[in-house]
Amino acid sequence: MKEVTEAQIGDTLFLYKQPVEPLPGFKSAKPMVFAGMYPVDQTEYNNLKSALERLTLNDSSVTVHRDSSLALGAGWRLGFLGLLHMEVFNQRLEQEYNMSVILTAPTVPYKAVLSSTKLIKEYGKAEITIINPAQFPDKLSVSEYLEPTVLGTIVTPHEYIGKIIVLCQDRRAVQKDMLYIDEHRVMLKYLFPLNEIVVDFYDALKSLSSGYASFDYEDAGYQAADLIKMDILLNGNPVEELATIIHNDKAYATGKFLCERLKDAIPRQLFEIAIQAAIGKKIIARETLKAYRKNVVAKCYGGDITRRMKLLKRQAEGKKLMRKIGNVEVPRDAFIRVLKRQTDK
Repeated sequence: MKEVTEAQIGDTLFLYKQPVEPLPGFKSAKPMVFAGMYPVDQTEYNNLKSALERLTLNDSSVTVHRDSSLALGAGWRLGFLGLLHMEVFNQRLEQEYNMSVILTAPTVPYKAVLSSTKLIKEYGKAEITIINPAQFPDKLSVSEYLEPTVLGTIVTPHEYIGKIIVLCQDRRAVQKDMLYIDEHRVMLKYLFPLNEIVVDFYDALKSLSSGYASFDYEDAGYQAADLIKMDILLNGNPVEELATIIHNDKAYATGKFLCERLKDAIPRQLFEIAIQAAIGKKIIARETLKAYRKNVVAKCYGGDITRRMKLLKRQAEGKKLMRKIGNVEVPRDAFIRVLKRQTDK
C-alpha cells in the first residue's frame, strides 16, 4: 500500500499468506453529483491538490479524478453525495485551507448506448458513462441516452399535497404510490430523474411545506431519455463551466432562465455583452447586458446635428472594437447562484 487513499472504509485486513473471509454487508458511498474543480490560478495547483488530499482523508465519500479543461487548465472531477455536500466541501476548502476554486455546474452520471462502430472500438464497450458535458457524444453516433432515476419518498402534512404534487410533476416525476399514514400525514412515492432533484428540489419542497415535509430517496437504475447538451455563450465564446446536459423538453425554459440569471450575476462592462444559450449551432435564448456609456453629447448645446451624430458614431465604433478584444469574467460565486432556480410557486 503506497498511498493512504488505497485504504478504503470497510476493507478487511489479514496477515500475509493467511487470508480470511471479508466481512459482508458493507457498501461504499455512491456519488450522485459530479462537478469540476479548478484552481483560480494554476500556480496554486499543488497547494489545492494537498488540501484535497487532506480533506478527503476525513470525508471518504468524495471521489476524486484528475481532469483538464482548455479554458480552466488542470483540475479534478469530484463526486459528491448531494449539492449540500458539495457546498460544505467548497466552504471547508475556503475556510480551513484558504483556497479559491472554480466549481463547474453540478451534473449527474448519464449513460449513452453507442451505435457507431468506430466509437465502440475506441471506448472498448457499447455503453459509456458520461460525467462531464465535454464527453457528451453526438446524437448521430448514439442509439439512445440513459439518465439515472431515484425512487423518492415524501412525508408531508395533508394540507400541502396539492402544491407538492404540482412540484413533482414539474420535475418530470412519475407517481408510484400515495398512502395516508394517519389523519394528518401522507406518504408520497415518486420516480424522479436524478437531475431534477439534484440542485434545489429539497429547498423548494421545504419552502412549499413551511419546512414540515421530509424527503428521502434511493437509487432506481437508469431509464431512456431525450437528452441534449446546452452551451452558454458570452459574446460568442462558450463558458465551459456552465455547459449542461438537460432533457429536450426543458431546453428552452432552462436556457432562458440561465441567460436571465447570468445577466444579473455578471458585472456590467464598458462594452455590450451578448449572453446566449445554444444547442449545437442553434441559439435558443438570448439576453443582452448593456454597456456603461459616457454621455459624449453633453457638451453639445444646440447647433448642427451632424456634430452630435459624429460623436455618437465614434463612440459606437469604439464600443464595437472593445467588444472584439474584451474578455468577460464570470464571478467565482456566480455559478451556484445562477444554477439555483427561483422558488417554485
